[in-house]
Amino acid sequence: LHNYGIRCVIAPSFADIFYNNSMQNGLLPIRLPEETVRKILDKAKENPGFKLNVDLVSQRIWDEDEEIVLEFELDSARRDALLNGLDDIGLTMQDEDKISAFEAKQG
Repeated sequence: LHNYGIRCVIAPSFADIFYNNSMQNGLLPIRLPEETVRKILDKAKENPGFKLNVDLVSQRIWDEDEEIVLEFELDSARRDALLNGLDDIGLTMQDEDKISAFEAKQG
């Protein structure tokens, strides 16, 4: 999906493996209530060229005429990882000094 320019997927639910793999690959999976997703799909069907704006920093979604304005939840560590282009290894490497200090204490 990411290779096709898709940066965000909105759905009522995701399989755990898809959700975690998406985050690792820089794809934002947003969970919204089924009724809300249906409203978005209905508006997209009625309006060719319909677009949603997604702001990861403010965790908001809106359409051009602001008929749809939503907030979404995302763990702050995952949000920061996406904003900084980090995967699990990159996140771990941010604590390299702490890891080295711990290893040194262990002997």
